[in-house]
Amino acid sequence: MKIYHLIIICLFFGACGKSGTTTTMPVTPVISTVNITNITLNNVSFDNMLYGIAIVPSISIQFSQPINRNSTRAIMLKDANGTMISTITNFQNHDSTLLIQPSSALQYLSKYFFSITSNLQSASGGGLTTPIDKVFLTQIDSSNKFPIVDDSILLDKIQQQTLKYFVDFSHPVSGLARERNTSGDIVTTGGSGFGIMAIVAGINRHFITRSQGFMQLQKIVGFLKNTAQKVHGAFPHWLNGSTGLIVPFSVKDDGADLVETSYLLQGLLTARQYFTNSSADETNFRADINLLWNGVEWDWFRQNNQNVLYWHYSNNYSWDMNVKIQGWNECLITYVLAASSTTHAIPAAVYNSGWARGSGFINGSSYYGYPLPLGQVQGGPLFFSHYSFLGINPNGLMDAYANYTTQTKNHTLINYSYCVANPQNNYGYSNACWGLTASDIQNGYTASSPTNDIGVIAPTAAISSLPYTPTESMRALKFFYYTLGDKLWGDYGFYDAFSLKSTWFANSTLAIDQGPIIVMIENYRTGLLWNLFTSCPEVKTGMLNLGFKAPYL
Repeated sequence: MKIYHLIIICLFFGACGKSGTTTTMPVTPVISTVNITNITLNNVSFDNMLYGIAIVPSISIQFSQPINRNSTRAIMLKDANGTMISTITNFQNHDSTLLIQPSSALQYLSKYFFSITSNLQSASGGGLTTPIDKVFLTQIDSSNKFPIVDDSILLDKIQQQTLKYFVDFSHPVSGLARERNTSGDIVTTGGSGFGIMAIVAGINRHFITRSQGFMQLQKIVGFLKNTAQKVHGAFPHWLNGSTGLIVPFSVKDDGADLVETSYLLQGLLTARQYFTNSSADETNFRADINLLWNGVEWDWFRQNNQNVLYWHYSNNYSWDMNVKIQGWNECLITYVLAASSTTHAIPAAVYNSGWARGSGFINGSSYYGYPLPLGQVQGGPLFFSHYSFLGINPNGLMDAYANYTTQTKNHTLINYSYCVANPQNNYGYSNACWGLTASDIQNGYTASSPTNDIGVIAPTAAISSLPYTPTESMRALKFFYYTLGDKLWGDYGFYDAFSLKSTWFANSTLAIDQGPIIVMIENYRTGLLWNLFTSCPEVKTGMLNLGFKAPYL
């Protein structure tokens, strides 16, 4: 027993040590970096840019471990201008999950930037291994921006507002249409032809008086006859609206432009057919138009009697531009007028061997179930089915190459179907938001089409197709006006183009896009411009000589 007690005493004093106190070893804390294991925006994986996000979004971030609450200043939400958006942060799962929401609703159709920098720390003090930067776009405001009105009243409003571009904004000296709303003295001959037809429609709808419209048209015709420069009777693309001098469209495009001339003459002949009174003013007006019409040397543009027409001729550069007018594109009207001339007509061989022998003329394939007789793959930009057909009525029109009712309608339906299918996943495309054609784009201009789709919609594309696709076009027109009207509707009607994907809206208006809107709405409603243009006896003869057949010929 004594030995046992001795052992117990020794163990006791040995454990206490010399000082009689307990010694512990210091523990070094473990600092671990933190990773993001999952991030969602409104329960959708936030890996790429997301579109159409609700204006009170919820961002959920899961971390590999709890984070330091004092470091959440590293989490930021900013608008496109770099302004910080106030947010509310909720901590969940022992601070390893964060739920972030803006303190108040965001703006509609706006880009926002969400980021987490490496300054975010774990609860143990470790940094974020991989900072992130994410972008999302909020949804469209689907509310109506203007009161709902009857469709007929809406069409009146759009035609009347758009007409202001050609009346209120016309050049004060020449009366011609400016190229665009920022063009100053530069006027466009082709766009003015569209504007002349628009003025006729405006008179007929009583948006302006007959006297008011006629006075402007007299001014235009007088300027074209007495002041404007011409080359072999043809007009350039651009003129100075004050002096009538040629304004080069490009370095060598400083002379005649036969296609723009044909658009101008399409309008002038339409006006000639409208003003049929026997008064001296209207008689002289018709005589002046005939002088301009008969002065165009269409056959000269065969360049030494070739069986094709050439687009340009310059007194300075001769035929250097060397662009043949070959189909299928917007230039059918050029061949029709060239064949209709009573002074410088071309024979049918020029049409058949020139226009109809273009490399992109015959198509014959189907797209989205719609056969396309002519033109490029998937039809090309929609202005191909607009510019020539402001005056030429495609309904019941046929020649050796196509049924033009089918051509124009199916071209439009292919364009529409492409936008609905939206193979490029461009945000906003739908059965109410469609239409690819030539228009302004951000920092430039392009001819949009199913094979050149950069996400830009031009209102003129769908609206000017009303005669071909009334249901689809009217749906788009209402979307542009009622839903996007706060951004897309201006002093001269619809602005030129927009991209919901890029949240970009043009502030420009162009004569060649505004004119077809008025004219084709009117053709849809009454056929007025079709009836006037095709009533020209010369046009009937010319089209018959080219082999066209139609009820109106």
